[in-house]
Amino acid sequence: MGSIGTGGFATLPGLVLVYYLTDSLGVTALAAGIVMTLAKIWDVLIDPIIGGLSDRVLAASGSRRGPMLLGAFGLPVAFFLTFAVPSGLVPFWSGVWVLVSFTAAATFFSLFQVPYVALPAELTNGYRERTRLLTWRVVVLTLAILLFGAGGPELRGMFPDDPLRGYLVMAAVAGVVLCAGLVIGSTTAPKRVVPVAEPPTISPIRYYRDGIRVLRQSQPFRALLGTFFLQALATGLMLAGAQFVATWLLRDEGAVTVLFASLIAPALLVAPLWQLVAKRVGKERGFRLASVVFLVATLGLTPAVWAPGWWIVAPVALAGAAYAGMQTLPMAMLPDVISHDARMRKGRAGTFGGVWTAGETTGMALGSTVLTVVLALTGYVESIAGVERQQPDAAIVGIAISFSLLPALLAAASLFTLSRYRLRERDLAEAA
Repeated sequence: MGSIGTGGFATLPGLVLVYYLTDSLGVTALAAGIVMTLAKIWDVLIDPIIGGLSDRVLAASGSRRGPMLLGAFGLPVAFFLTFAVPSGLVPFWSGVWVLVSFTAAATFFSLFQVPYVALPAELTNGYRERTRLLTWRVVVLTLAILLFGAGGPELRGMFPDDPLRGYLVMAAVAGVVLCAGLVIGSTTAPKRVVPVAEPPTISPIRYYRDGIRVLRQSQPFRALLGTFFLQALATGLMLAGAQFVATWLLRDEGAVTVLFASLIAPALLVAPLWQLVAKRVGKERGFRLASVVFLVATLGLTPAVWAPGWWIVAPVALAGAAYAGMQTLPMAMLPDVISHDARMRKGRAGTFGGVWTAGETTGMALGSTVLTVVLALTGYVESIAGVERQQPDAAIVGIAISFSLLPALLAAASLFTLSRYRLRERDLAEAA
């Protein structure tokens, strides 16, 4: 149930927020990129602190529930405010409003997400049990992505004559669903997973130092996080670009729903199959296979640069099938990394979760940033809601490249970092 919230918040802002800023509030593409980047820089700064605080709460109470509940109730409110910009504001102050609200939303999200990422390592010690556990978490995550990614734009589209009201209704409905998923996920988390111990001293500097230490001391974690970061950057770039592809390549703003369904429906169907692949050949080899399939799919989208059309649905669906593996398998490998580290050093799961969340959110945010830079360089024309305009040919090409060639290059780079991951099932068995 927690994945309903994490999937929803990870998807909907990435899909529509840049477009909301540029095409409804009149914020320039470069300024929209600055808004997204500043919010995520803050996210990166606080994630290690939240990870350390989560470990402190766990040591003091035996549970990670407290921070999760705070995030569960705060996120929906901040999310709604992000899309509740008062009418009549000039673009500059509209951008400031979104920046402040979205930064608050990112903070509450981290309060839930960081402990949530750390939990699987504490729920089971089984190598294959974690794969089963995380497979179903990713199934629900994928369902949430489909629900928010397809349903959000549809709610917005119910008000074609008043796009700002459409965004407001979308945010209100999404906020209710977010709250339900996060609260249920928080209250059903274990009440006590470890004996109460003396909590560590609160020190933000210490938390940053601990984050750097886990990166330095755990080679499997560095390799896995580097791979996941590059792939989050690729998927974040495609996610942010989907609405622009629908509007300017397919010439139908509502086509984003079809694009999203073609991406996520295959992911939802094949997610359990990646568990079987992992059981057969191992998690890391299955992860490599999923990454190669994603690379092939994004390369297959490159002809959209000169021949856009509805044919792109097919390679998008292939990318969706690969995306399921790219989520399921690394999320199942992370508890293995934490468990391997715990053989030598106890009590660092929250720190791992904080660094992981920081890397993931940074990758997704930089995807939006890269898109806005491409839009700015190719002369994309921003506007306010209800104003018609045309885009230069260079901007259309930039949108197509951002949805195809650039994600393919990032996927290729991720295969190199994945080759550095050397933790296997036998290593965990030997350590046990």
